[in-house]
Amino acid sequence: MIIGVVRCDCILYDAQSLKDKRAVILSILRRATNGHNLAASEVDFQDMWQRTALAFVSIGTSKVHVEKELNRALMLIDKRVDIERTETAYEWL
Repeated sequence: MIIGVVRCDCILYDAQSLKDKRAVILSILRRATNGHNLAASEVDFQDMWQRTALAFVSIGTSKVHVEKELNRALMLIDKRVDIERTETAYEWL
């Protein structure tokens, strides 16, 4: 069994309030987990409205499959213009 975790710090340039920030984050988290072998959460900077840290976790029998799921989640962030990934760290268990 392979467990993959990816944590990424992000900046939301257009967020003017926590409400704006949460709308963007919830959209990403819902799309990332919808029908996929993935768990996702905001793990840091909950009270800052232009910064966030997101974590994605996937479990599988193959590292290739788990990595593909995690990269798919990161692509959801990269495709958006209202959020930018600044730091990304993978961890394998």
